[in-house]
Amino acid sequence: MSTVAAEGEDLLTPSSPAGRNTGRPRPLPHTLLPAAGATLLAAAGALVAVGCFLGLYIRPTSDDWCAAWKTRDLGVLGITADFYTTQNGRVANAFLSGLLYSGGPAGTKLLPTLIALSLTAALVLLGRRLLHTLGHAPPLLLLTACALALQALLYYAGTRSYQVLLWAPATISHTLPSVIGLWALLLALTTVDHPRRAVRTAGLAAALLTGFALGTLSEPFALVSGLLAALTAVLCLPRLRLAPTWRPFTWCLLWCTGLACGLAVLYTSPGARWRRAQQPEKPPLLSPAELRATYEDWLRMWDTVTGQRAYLAAAAAGLLLGLAATLRTRRTRARPQPRTATGPGIAPGPGRATRAALLLLPLPVVVLGSFAVAAGLRSGYGPTGWTYARTWTSFLLPMELALCGYGVLLGAWAGPRLAARGPAGPAAATIAALCLTVASMASLVPALQQLTTTTVARSVAWDAQNARIRAETARGATDVGYRPLPVGNLAEPFFTSDYRRDWVAACVSRWYDINRIHRR
Repeated sequence: MSTVAAEGEDLLTPSSPAGRNTGRPRPLPHTLLPAAGATLLAAAGALVAVGCFLGLYIRPTSDDWCAAWKTRDLGVLGITADFYTTQNGRVANAFLSGLLYSGGPAGTKLLPTLIALSLTAALVLLGRRLLHTLGHAPPLLLLTACALALQALLYYAGTRSYQVLLWAPATISHTLPSVIGLWALLLALTTVDHPRRAVRTAGLAAALLTGFALGTLSEPFALVSGLLAALTAVLCLPRLRLAPTWRPFTWCLLWCTGLACGLAVLYTSPGARWRRAQQPEKPPLLSPAELRATYEDWLRMWDTVTGQRAYLAAAAAGLLLGLAATLRTRRTRARPQPRTATGPGIAPGPGRATRAALLLLPLPVVVLGSFAVAAGLRSGYGPTGWTYARTWTSFLLPMELALCGYGVLLGAWAGPRLAARGPAGPAAATIAALCLTVASMASLVPALQQLTTTTVARSVAWDAQNARIRAETARGATDVGYRPLPVGNLAEPFFTSDYRRDWVAACVSRWYDINRIHRR
């Protein structure tokens, strides 16, 4: 029997007498959930695929120019040292940038696809673990569809889609850390459950090293992940009986230690001190005036986020996944289960305490994590820091995961109750969840269409201008004309009237090995 057919049995149709085949044709609900999964997979996959395709049309802008010439002239270790001593102290960020730009334009063009593939795999594996924890059989089709749907929201539902997915400096700083964090979470789940001590020791060491790297990669993500790890460590104290051993607590403690060490290296670096010196004097972070200003910035951020109805797709996709998981669980349990040394194929559901932890933990992480991001942005960029929406990814992905998780729990709770009333209930719930998901994601299409048009048109104009500048420099020109080609609300040459402060123009000149550029 095919997998698609297997995913649609035994929940929506009353069981026939044992051992008899009624000969009736299977009603529509038998294939409704697999069809819904395929529809969502196609819709979300198309949105993500467009973003990956646009990677082919990425051209340098803003920080790209600086990272490109530094990597070419200084090498990977040279740009890492430069970030530590003169830029911002993000040594892991600089090292990854050096690796990316050392491959020339190909690195930045492939990065969106690599991130999409890595994030999809991590979300699918994490979803499998969650559903197994809840005692349900995970449907791969809908797991993949939900993973792609969450990505589409992450990339396009915000106000800085180009920066989140296509601009390598922001992608490395604020999108890639979330991908690494999800894989680290999977590593943690494997570490604490593994029977071999050597594997557990290696996993704990990896937690410390990965935390340190992320602490020097992205301050916003370090704050959010540190908060999550700290709260999880408290819940995993053996006295609370949610974790039978000290392993989860130890893993979280080492993760937080690595983050703290990384942030300490970053904060005390000469580059970070120079960057702080560029900002005007501000009241202390914990002063009443600064806390009030941070709170107002935090409200502005959430006003923007809650104004985007597309995020409803995360909860609706989770509801669809929960219904399908319940369906497969009932089908699997209705058949004889081969027992192994570790028990039957589907684990029993978690206790009430674990369910309560799953319900309550996301709320403080998202709320407090977003406030920490607002405070960090205000500290680093001043009163307009909250507008740097590319950094919101650090708490938007946890928010989407929370919405999807709540949808899964609702679907897993409602599925059996709807099925007990006949096939009409699950069918109606499935159709409603699918329609809400697709309709919410459809609201992303106009912005994606504009992003596509802008990105492709700029690449054509950039290629023509690059060919002209190369031809002029080949003839010996040392001062060439440059026409700004803005994209994604990013800085281009001549963003300021004072040429001495125009760092983008300086980096463009270094990239083309000329003395200066003038506006064309």
